[in-house]
Amino acid sequence: MKPDRQQPWERLIALVDMNCFFAQIEQQDYPFWRNRPVAVTNGKLGSTIITASYEARSVGIHTGMHLKEARQLCPALIQAPSRPYRYAAVSSRIMAALQHITPDVEVYSVDEAFLDVTACQQLHGSPLQIGQLIKSTVSEASGLTCSVGLSGDKTTAKFAAKLEKPDGLTLIAPWQAEARLANEPVTALSGISEGISRFLSRYGIERCGDMKKVPMSLIAKRFGHPGRRIWLMAQGRDPEPVIINVKDPKTIGHGKVMPPGTADKQTVLTYFQHMSEKVGSRLRKHGFQSDRFFIGIKTRRQGWLATKIKLAQATDDGGLIYDLCRRFVNDCFAGEDSRQVQVTALNPTLGRQADLFIDNHEQHKRHALNNTVDQINERFGEFTVAPSRVIGRSEMPNVIAPAWKPSGHRKTI
Repeated sequence: MKPDRQQPWERLIALVDMNCFFAQIEQQDYPFWRNRPVAVTNGKLGSTIITASYEARSVGIHTGMHLKEARQLCPALIQAPSRPYRYAAVSSRIMAALQHITPDVEVYSVDEAFLDVTACQQLHGSPLQIGQLIKSTVSEASGLTCSVGLSGDKTTAKFAAKLEKPDGLTLIAPWQAEARLANEPVTALSGISEGISRFLSRYGIERCGDMKKVPMSLIAKRFGHPGRRIWLMAQGRDPEPVIINVKDPKTIGHGKVMPPGTADKQTVLTYFQHMSEKVGSRLRKHGFQSDRFFIGIKTRRQGWLATKIKLAQATDDGGLIYDLCRRFVNDCFAGEDSRQVQVTALNPTLGRQADLFIDNHEQHKRHALNNTVDQINERFGEFTVAPSRVIGRSEMPNVIAPAWKPSGHRKTI
């Protein structure tokens, strides 16, 4: 029996995808830039494009392109240094507004969110009406446009959202999903990388419709539980639920790309101190400490030079973390051409525990000092008060972490 098209869908998932999010915000804040080609870069000296407006994309400019190459395609291109705090604030406002439609919102990234609106159909109407409500809600909260895809599972909803950009609304009913995906290459689905695609192609699986040629067990044997999900995804039956709870992080880290060929030790130490202070501040902000740290520097010839260090006592102090980095640089860095540094707290844990065998008076002093510095920086801006080496870090702009969330420990720049 065919499904009753007038009845609520058994499962209804929406994916909200902001259109050229960062560039849209820049054009909104600077009206003279509207309808003009804009490229967002990481700071004034950023050489790589983070995102570009549709006016820029129409002439071939894309994310990851070097600014020099982009200017050859479009001499009138406007460079907009990224403003992560502004983007995060707008995203937070959008995500909060979406909560008025359904409490089941998964913030997938700074500019994407899944909504499970299955239980809201009697309240908000048909899938089309819900899609229109989502778009109007985003517009009212931010003044920006988005593309929305709706289907019976997350993967198909995300696929649908990509079909009409910008400002699109696409519905793929659950009973139509398998047929709609059948002729699409498997790489059109989110989560299926080129590596997975190469494995699938060994068994004649080039398009989603080919997936049923092999048993689920074949994919599961190679990829485990994700393999079972991949097999179902290709048939429009992704079983993964909308995830609304943010788990505690397995790592808290910051890295920074340096100018190509950086070999000066003092410059390297400046980058390491910047990252150490950011990691320490982020640990403190969310009540975490760690006694294990990854410290690394990526060199041109040798790749990553790195170490993992375990402390006798967990810490959230950026100064102590930087001491570890300085020792690492003194022991392992010999002036090689370098391009990136990374400082990561491993397995951070909640809570502060004093060590009975260490002078707690000194600990309390450092803790009080850090709290005071955090309060000043929270009020007046990051690194208003900071070690002198970090205050001079003007060429080191912030970026939004890939695991950004609008609340909890992952709201971090």
